[in-house]
Amino acid sequence: MSNTRRCELCGREVSALTRHHLIPRTRHANKRNKREFDRAEVKKRIAWFCRPCHNHVHALFTEKILERELNTIEVLAAHPDVARFVKWIRNKPDGFRPANQPSHSKRRNQKPNATPW
Repeated sequence: MSNTRRCELCGREVSALTRHHLIPRTRHANKRNKREFDRAEVKKRIAWFCRPCHNHVHALFTEKILERELNTIEVLAAHPDVARFVKWIRNKPDGFRPANQPSHSKRRNQKPNATPW
């Protein structure tokens, strides 16, 4: 029996997956979140990503954007920046770790009053 698992974003078979909350845990207590989603649904919205995909998603988007706009795998995978990354990493071997650079301008634009990292 193989110990590999498939990333739900890029589809690669990898030895280890990470749990990605489609509605970030830091946003579970948010009033808007409570109004829009049932508590059980919030807890169940989990995807299993390889480490590079998980890092890339969090480098691109704030948790607020992930909660409000990108809270399903389909919508997240359809985002142009994610789709471009998935296309690139899809053929990389298990254990490959790209050097993710935080996108300062994208994160700053998502949070107008935020200070840079």
